[in-house]
Amino acid sequence: MSSELNYRPRESVKAADNGQDVKQMEIKNDDDPYGEEKVGLKRQVGLLSGIALIVGSMIGSGIFVSPKGVLVNTESVGMSLVIWTLCGVLATFGALCYAELGTMIPKSGGEHAYLNEIYGPPIAFLFAWTAIIVLKPSALAIISLSFGEYVVAPFYEGSECGPPVSATKLVAVLCVILIVVINCASVKAATAVQNFFTVAKLLACALIIIIGFIEMGKGNTEYINPKVSFQGSTANVFAYGLAFYQGLWAYDGWNQLNYITEELINPYRNLPLAIVIGIPLVTTVYLMVNISYFTVMSPDELLQSGAVAVTFADRTLGVMSWIMPVAVAFSTFGAANGNCFACSRLTYVAAREGHMVKALSMVHATRITPFTAVIFMATVSILMMIPSDFDTLVNYFSFASWMFYGAAAAGVLILRYKQPDRVRPIKIPIVIPIVIILASIYLVVAPIIDEPTLEFLYAALFILAGFILYFPFVHYGYHPKFMNYITTFVQLLLEVVPGGETTDENSKENLMT
Repeated sequence: MSSELNYRPRESVKAADNGQDVKQMEIKNDDDPYGEEKVGLKRQVGLLSGIALIVGSMIGSGIFVSPKGVLVNTESVGMSLVIWTLCGVLATFGALCYAELGTMIPKSGGEHAYLNEIYGPPIAFLFAWTAIIVLKPSALAIISLSFGEYVVAPFYEGSECGPPVSATKLVAVLCVILIVVINCASVKAATAVQNFFTVAKLLACALIIIIGFIEMGKGNTEYINPKVSFQGSTANVFAYGLAFYQGLWAYDGWNQLNYITEELINPYRNLPLAIVIGIPLVTTVYLMVNISYFTVMSPDELLQSGAVAVTFADRTLGVMSWIMPVAVAFSTFGAANGNCFACSRLTYVAAREGHMVKALSMVHATRITPFTAVIFMATVSILMMIPSDFDTLVNYFSFASWMFYGAAAAGVLILRYKQPDRVRPIKIPIVIPIVIILASIYLVVAPIIDEPTLEFLYAALFILAGFILYFPFVHYGYHPKFMNYITTFVQLLLEVVPGGETTDENSKENLMT
């Protein structure tokens, strides 16, 4: 008798959330831990939901709470606005590279899928190792903590010490748990929540922009006048690298849609279309919101403010200023939901490809959601909230993101050379991936040269330590027997079945349209 019990599809039943036919589970003794039949995620995400995922994931707390990081490093209003614009252009160029890759390689998992095909499993595994264990869970943790701060703050208004850290972390943990419940319930529930909170944050941004136009109409343009706004700009070239890092943190999420390609309806049309609509929209919003801030506050006042949007609201909205903290809470919750929704698919796909434990590639039998991947990502995020300074350490991993972005952009050139006749539904100008490659090199090197510390070395060693796991468990396929029992236990406990790649009968037709 095999050491592992395995679920196999048996008969069709109606799913509780969307009425689609799915498969029930049957326990079968089999040495193959996955079985022959697998359940793939369904294509349920349309164009509007795709745009909402990009916009909602990109607009988090940064533009409301602390857009001052760019101003600190550029030392002038004019250059800070230039950096915000260039960050948007860079994010758009990166997303266009991913649009070409995503329509050529229509798999979920973003960089993991592309690096796996272009460079092979070792590089793809290093990305998965770094992103799943550090980058993605830490982003969810940071966003959730921002949510916790804004929810807790009104209850401690007037307190000299402010809200206790424990209260903030408790609310952040509850935020993550609620997001897990939503994302495990159904894809439609997660996208509906994302759509709602994206609209809410865009309305908040629109309010700030409208007030900014009113203030400009009153003549409050002292700090945004081009004749004076560039005065005092820093001459330190590497400082602009740090300014780009600060700005690009606010643009983080431009590649989120590529993580769910297999769930996107007609990805050959909707993936590039959502990108060219969503990212320029965010760039315009960020630029106009920053301009609006400077119609009400001086650069020094903006730098001294702990929550810029709240200070802006206090000066312009009077008794209605409470709207802004609520808007920030809505914005952070929506960003956290989008982050969890997209990045859990990275965990799911990496496990499906054998780059993570098999239990993480399981899909709920009736809800058709990557149950185990969502729970795993949330658990790591919650554990990251325990130490008080985890976000400081995570900052030293930021260079890794752009290292992998640059590798993916280089993959566009590599595939153009190796497979010139391959069908490309989207073919971008060759200059775009070259710009991303050069920018990636600069963004990887600049912070290390400007402020060399051992933490960067530790981060690099952590990334390379992935090879310690890759060679025995992936390359040579060593599979400890006790993992069979863990996989079986997870299947029985959570009612999940092995996940497979999404199949679409219309894929070829969509490719040609």
